[in-house]
Amino acid sequence: MKWVRRLILLAIALGIGVAIFQAMQTPPIRVDIGAVTRGPLQVTVDEDGKTRIKERYLVSAPLAGRLLRIDIEPGDTVQAGETVVATIEPSDPQLLNPRELATAEAREKSAEASVKRTEPAVQMAKAELSFAESELARQRELAKSNAASTKVIQESERSYRTKSEAFKSATFDAEIARFELEQARAALMPSRQAGGDPSPSAARFEIRSPIDGSVLRVLQESTAVVTPGLPLLEVGAPTDLELEIDVLSSDAVQVRPGQKVVIDHWGGDEPLNGVVKLVEPSAFTKISALGVEEQRVNAIIDLTEPVQKRETLGDGFRVEVKIVTWSSDDVLRVPVSALFKDDDVWHVFVARNNQAVKTEIELGNRNVLMGEVLSGLDENDQVILHPSDQIADQTEIEIRQD
Repeated sequence: MKWVRRLILLAIALGIGVAIFQAMQTPPIRVDIGAVTRGPLQVTVDEDGKTRIKERYLVSAPLAGRLLRIDIEPGDTVQAGETVVATIEPSDPQLLNPRELATAEAREKSAEASVKRTEPAVQMAKAELSFAESELARQRELAKSNAASTKVIQESERSYRTKSEAFKSATFDAEIARFELEQARAALMPSRQAGGDPSPSAARFEIRSPIDGSVLRVLQESTAVVTPGLPLLEVGAPTDLELEIDVLSSDAVQVRPGQKVVIDHWGGDEPLNGVVKLVEPSAFTKISALGVEEQRVNAIIDLTEPVQKRETLGDGFRVEVKIVTWSSDDVLRVPVSALFKDDDVWHVFVARNNQAVKTEIELGNRNVLMGEVLSGLDENDQVILHPSDQIADQTEIEIRQD
C-alpha cells in the first residue's frame, strides 16, 4: 500500500510539474510572411510638377502711341506674319521726333545684326541634325545584323532628338529675329514716307503674330497710350509642351538626361511617356508642406507621346511623374517591409520550421516596395513582414492565416 501511495503522489507531482512547465512556455508569435521572388524591378524618383510651353513669345509695343482695343482672346489661333494681334496709332501728328527716329534707326540696325547672327546658327544646327539622322539610320542598319548594341542605338536616338530640338530652337530664333527686323523697319515707315497722309489712320502700325500658335494671355486689352517695350500679349504653341519637375537635390544627383519618365494622374486614361531633357545645375530653396526648408532642382522633361494622345493637356497643368533611375527585368526581390538593419548590415527573419531565423543579406537597388537581393536568400524563401521587437533569432512563430 505504501508503494501505491508513493506512485500516486509521484504521478500527481509530475502532472503539476508538467502543467507549470507548459504555463511558463512563451506562446508562438503570430506573424505575416512574404515570399522572395524573381521578376522586374525599377527604382524611380516620384515628384509632382507642371507643364509649360517650350517656346513662348511676349509681344510688346515697339513704339509709343495710342493702342487700340485688342479684340483677340486667349485661345485664339494666330499665324506668323498674318494675324494682326494689336494696332498702334500715333498719339500726335509727329509719330517720331528726331531723337526717336535715331533710336528707331539704331533698333533697325540691331535687328539686322541679329538676323545675320542667327543664320550661321541655323546652318550649324541643320548640319548637326543631318549627321545625327544619318548616324541613327546607320546604327539601326547595324542592329539588324546584331552589330550594334541597344545602348548605342538609344544614345543615337537621344542625340537625334537633341539635335532636332536644337534645330527647331535655332529656326525659331531666326524667325523671331526676322520678325523684330520687320517691326523695326515698319516703325520707321511713317517717318520715311515723304508727302504721305499725316492722319492717324495713315500712320497706323499693325503688330502681327511672330509665330504660328495661340494667344496665351492678353496683358493690355483696353485702349491706352503705350510706351516702347510695354507688354501687350503672350503667344505660343500650346501643343509644344515640356514638363518642369522640381526634385530634391539628393535625388537630382541620380537623374540623368535620357532617362525614361512615366507621367501619371494628368487627367487622361493612360500614362504618358517622356525622357529627361535637362537637369538644371543650380538648386533653390523651397518650403515644404510641413514647413521644412528643402533644396530642390528643376528637371526638364520632354514628352515623347504624339500630340493626339494629349490634346487636352495645356500650359501650367499639374502632373505626377516617375523618373526611372534604374531598372532590370529579372532580379531576386525581397519585400522592403521585411528588412531591418543590425550593426549597419541588412537582415531579414526567414520563417523556417516554425522559427524565425535571423539571416544577413546583401542588398542592391530598392524602391518603396521591393529590394534587390544580391546574396543571402534564395527564391521562394519565406520572410517575416514587419518584424516586431518580440522576434529574435530562433523565436517560435505562428504564421497568421488570412
